[in-house]
Amino acid sequence: MRTETVDLNKGLSEVDLDGLIGARDYRLFLNTRNELYREMNMKEKPPSRTEAIRLMAANPNLIRRPLLVKGAKILIGFDEGEWAGL
Repeated sequence: MRTETVDLNKGLSEVDLDGLIGARDYRLFLNTRNELYREMNMKEKPPSRTEAIRLMAANPNLIRRPLLVKGAKILIGFDEGEWAGL
């Protein structure tokens, strides 16, 4: 299985983000601790999927971390139990 490291500080394109999120709930990828997330009150008024992807592409720190992609499995944020299962 191929392993690839992506520097999220450099960001991802809207196309890459859309493909990564796939059919998953895009809101899981939003970093709730990010200043922009709080300023835009995204918890109460989440942006549309398209707008969220645009914002994450323009503001890479808005992407929740750590983010691990292993085959079809994606782990978002740190959950000790999930990470131990890899």
